[in-house]
Amino acid sequence: MQQEAYFRIRLSTIRPSRATSFDIYININGQMVHYLKAGDKLSELKIEALHNKDTGNSFFVMTSQKEAYRDWVKEEMNSDDLNPFEKSKILRESSVALMEDLFENPDVNTALDESRPIIQNFIDFMESAPEAMGYMISLSGHDFYTYNHSLDVSIYSLGLGSALSFNKADLEELGVGALFHDIGKRNVSLDILCKKGGLDDAEWEQMKRHPQYGLMILNQNPNISDAIKAACFEHHESFSGNGYPQAISGQEIHPFARIVAITDTYDAMTTQRSYNVPLKPFDAVTMMKEKLAGRYDPDFLKAMYSVLFKLKNAA
Repeated sequence: MQQEAYFRIRLSTIRPSRATSFDIYININGQMVHYLKAGDKLSELKIEALHNKDTGNSFFVMTSQKEAYRDWVKEEMNSDDLNPFEKSKILRESSVALMEDLFENPDVNTALDESRPIIQNFIDFMESAPEAMGYMISLSGHDFYTYNHSLDVSIYSLGLGSALSFNKADLEELGVGALFHDIGKRNVSLDILCKKGGLDDAEWEQMKRHPQYGLMILNQNPNISDAIKAACFEHHESFSGNGYPQAISGQEIHPFARIVAITDTYDAMTTQRSYNVPLKPFDAVTMMKEKLAGRYDPDFLKAMYSVLFKLKNAA
């Protein structure tokens, strides 16, 4: 008999007194214990008490009920009872949960295909509530775990693509490309990825190969466009030509990769990590413009300020 698979959810996506359409399990000492039956509700006090104790690692839904969870989130996004900030929180937190499940999946093709509805949700939400992007950004930047980083880079990229007047189809491709920009790190040693201090020359050489590894992985999926591949393969190229792996410059670099180069750096600079103090949003972009001049498309960097202006207005 095949063992049931589960994916993690954030309790903050469950609204008090709103019946769920899926069962919730809690992980106690490695055992999955049935905690809430589909159709039941949690009180506000109960959610608050559990949420204060939970680090985001304890609550699960069966993979067989993933579609029910997705539909439930979609219903929340269409609810008249929630304001755009509350919807932003539910959408982002539920997406982090789904992203974790995707990134743990050894089948990259499935992960790529299943990422599209997540990106579509963000695009639809941005369209229905233009102020939502500011809320999304204000919720980002709390930690640098792979799933959070990839999702945040994707959210920032959608904001920047929108500011640059990309159409809906291009935004979807950009969102997927940004989501999987670091997929090649699957083939880099965990010791290197998790190293606290600086990398030695040999470790740095291996780290610098992750764009090539990413391209090899994406080439295995027949439905992936050249634009998505470019976001992965070229996001460490420099506008002035001294990046890697090809040392191409300016307009030779795909627009998606020029966007991800900015949003990837921005997220790294503004996120709390064990070895850095995060910069404030405008300080990060100003440093990129003044001290890292030459690395980024100057027009795209200028547009990034308008994305951050939305954040300032939403704060």
